Amino acid sequence: MTGLAPTANTPGLHISKPCPSEPATASAVCHCGASASAKGDGQVGVLVAGWNANHGAAHAGGGAA
Repeated sequence: MTGLAPTANTPGLHISKPCPSEPATASAVCHCGASASAKGDGQVGVLVAGWNANHGAAHAGGGAA
């Protein structure tokens, strides 16, 4: 599935886990310029927690966290 990864022009968070026996992967790009990627269920969980705390909805008021 191409075209789902976030970019500077289309910031966001993308998570993939094709099947239960494969590790999850994630990538994130925020409009503030921050970016990250992770592989493995635990690391993806950490990335999502960081995104939720510091980016995404945290920027809803227009500020940069």
